Amino acid sequence: MTKVDVEVRGKKLSIETGEIAKQSDGAVVVKYGDTVLLATAVADKKIKEGLNFFPLTVDYQEKTFAAGKIPGGYFKREGRPTEKEVLTSRLIDRPIRPLFPKGFYSETQGIVSVLSFGEENVSDILGITGISAALVISDIPFDGPVAAVRVGLLDGELIINPDLSESDKVQLNIVVAGTEGAVLMVEGGASEVSEKILLDAIEYAHSEIKRIVAIQEQLRGLVGKKKRSLVQKTIDEALQSSVKEYVLDRIKEHISIPGKQRRQEALDMLLEDAVKHFEAEEKGLSKEIANIFFDIEKDLVRRMVIDKGIRADGRRPDEIRQITSTVGFLPRAHGSALFVRGETQALVAITLGTADDEQKIETLEGETYKTFMLHYNFPPFSVGEVKPLRSPGRREIGHGALAEKALKPVIPTKEAFPYTIRVVSDILESNGSSSMATVCGATLALMDGGVPIKAPVAGIAMGMIQDGDKTVVLTDILGLEDHLGDMDFKVTGTEEGITAFQMDLKTGGVSKSVMERALEQARQGRVFIIAKLREALSAPRENLAPHAPRIYTMQIKQDKIREVIGTGGKVIRGIIEQTGVKIDINDAGLINIASADESSAVKAMDIIKGIIAEAELGTIYLGKVKRVVDFGAFVEILPGTEGLLHISQIADRRIAKVTDEIQEGDEVLVKVIEIDKTGRIRLSRKEAMREREANP
Repeated sequence: MTKVDVEVRGKKLSIETGEIAKQSDGAVVVKYGDTVLLATAVADKKIKEGLNFFPLTVDYQEKTFAAGKIPGGYFKREGRPTEKEVLTSRLIDRPIRPLFPKGFYSETQGIVSVLSFGEENVSDILGITGISAALVISDIPFDGPVAAVRVGLLDGELIINPDLSESDKVQLNIVVAGTEGAVLMVEGGASEVSEKILLDAIEYAHSEIKRIVAIQEQLRGLVGKKKRSLVQKTIDEALQSSVKEYVLDRIKEHISIPGKQRRQEALDMLLEDAVKHFEAEEKGLSKEIANIFFDIEKDLVRRMVIDKGIRADGRRPDEIRQITSTVGFLPRAHGSALFVRGETQALVAITLGTADDEQKIETLEGETYKTFMLHYNFPPFSVGEVKPLRSPGRREIGHGALAEKALKPVIPTKEAFPYTIRVVSDILESNGSSSMATVCGATLALMDGGVPIKAPVAGIAMGMIQDGDKTVVLTDILGLEDHLGDMDFKVTGTEEGITAFQMDLKTGGVSKSVMERALEQARQGRVFIIAKLREALSAPRENLAPHAPRIYTMQIKQDKIREVIGTGGKVIRGIIEQTGVKIDINDAGLINIASADESSAVKAMDIIKGIIAEAELGTIYLGKVKRVVDFGAFVEILPGTEGLLHISQIADRRIAKVTDEIQEGDEVLVKVIEIDKTGRIRLSRKEAMREREANP
C-alpha cells in the first residue's frame, strides 16, 4: 500500500492505493476523520466508434452500513439512487469531464462508494478528489489532478469543510473544485451574500485545493502508470478547405437568422446539402464533414462576439432578452405563473399542503423532513424533439435542486407559514437556461399563491467567449452560446444578494477579474429581471387561493396534549370524523387545523377549546351529574373536569338526601366557588340559581 496525506482544517486527509480493488485501472481509498470512501476508475480498452461525445459515467453510492444503519423499506437493501446520490454524481462528473483529452472515446466509468460516514460531512467533495486520484494513477488519459473543498461563512468568518453541526448555521455553503492552476466548478447556496464574499470564498478554497492537488501529484510520482496512447485522427486538410469554401458564406448568413428553430433548420439543410455535394455518404465522410461544419459554425459564432460584440440573435453581450410574465395562469392551482424570456418558457404552479404532505428524507446524515420542495420537468416537446417520457433524469433532478436552493432562503419558516409547499416547473419551450426561468416563474407563482416570501428571487445564466487575451462575458445566454461557449455560470438572488450559484468552465480556468465582471453583470441582470417580475406582481397576495387549504393554529399546554389525542387517538379521530378537517399536533402543543371550509375548522377549534378548557373561579357552568354520594355529587363541568357539589350547596334549604333533589345523569347549573392548591373544585348550585335569578 502507498499512502500520501495533507492536513486540512486540523484533520488529516489521506489517499491510499495498492491494497483493494486492484483490478480497476485506478483505485484509491480516501480518508478524512471518520469518513472513508473508495473511488475507482475503469476505461474500456476499445474506442467506441461513431461517437462525437465522451462516454463518461460517474456514480456515487452511499452504503447505509457506513452510518451504522439498515435500509428502510421492504427489501432492506439499497435500491435505486437517492436524490442526494444523483446530485453528488453530477457534482463529481462536472469538474472531471472537461479534463479528458479530445478524441478519447473509450467507455469510462468512475464509481465512488462511501464506506464510512463521519460528522465531517465531506463525502461528496472527497468523491471529486478520489475519482481524480484514481484517474491520475491509472493509464487512462486525464489532464488532472483536480480536487475540491467546501467553504462556509460562519459568524463572518470563512471556514473550510464545515461539519454537520456547523452546516445549518452557515450563511454561505459552496463546493469549489479546481486544478493547481484554476477553478473549474463552483456550486452552492447562500443567504443573500455579496459578490465580494463569494469571490473571497472561491479564492480561499483554491488555496486549499492546490495543497490537495499536490499530494495527488506526489502519489502519481510514486505509483502512476504510463498513460495509454491516444490515436488522434488526422484531418484531411484538402477536404476541410473544400467544405469551408462551399459553406462559409452561407453559414455566416444562417447563424444570424432570428429564432432558434428557423436558424437550426437552415443550418441542418445546409449541412445536408454539403453532404450530398461531396458525396459524403458514399465515401463514408459524413461524420468528417459534420465535424468540419460544426467547427466552422463554432468559430464564426465566437468571432462575431469577439470581433463585433454581436451575438447570434443580434443582442449586445450584456443585453437580456424580452421578458413577459402572466400570473394566475391556472384557475385551480394554489398559485401559478407563466414566465417567458426570449424562447424559454416556464409554467410554474404551487400546491399548499399540510404536515401530512412533508417529504421524509433518509440519508446517512439522519432523518429529516422537507416542507418546501421544487420539482422541474423538461419534456421533449420543449426543444422540438420526440423522446419517450421517463422518470426524472439527472438533469431534471439537478436543475430542480438548483432552483430549490435559490428560493429556500426567502421561504417563510414553518412557524410563520405552517404549510408544506410544493413547486412544479414544466418547461414548455427552451432556448437557454430553463432552470433560471424556473426560479423567476416560481417567485411569481409563490407570490400569486399568497406565500409571504422574504423578497423576489431572479436567476440569470452567464456565459463567456475567450480568445487569447480577449474575453467577452455574455448575459442571459442562448442554448447555442452555452454549447459553443467557454462558461456556464448561473447566479440567483434577491436585490440584496446572492442565494445560489453554479459555475462550470470548459476552458483551463478564468481569472478573478473576469469572474468579478461576470458577477457584476449578473447582479445588474438580476436587478433588471426582478423589476420585471414586480411589474407582473409587486408583492405576495394578501389572501390564499380559494381552493387552498386554510391552516388555523392553536397553542395548548403540553399537559393537555394527551386529552386532545385521547387513548389510542380516539378523541382526535372523533374530531376529524365530526368536522372533516386535518389536525396535526407537535410535542410543544402547537396544533395546526387544516380545512378548505372555515366553518369546519372553527367547529374543530371549538371542540378542542372545550376539551382543554379549565375551570374558572366564579364562572357558572351547565354540568352533568356523574356520581351521587351521601355527602353530595360529583358534577362534570368540562370534559374530563369534575367538581364536588356538597349537599349543603344543592338548595337554599336543608335537604335530607341528595337524591331528593338531583339524580345521576341530570344536568344542573353550578358555580365554581373554590379551587384549592391541589386543583380540587368546589361547586354551588344554590349560588348559581341565585345569580341567574338576579341576572335573568
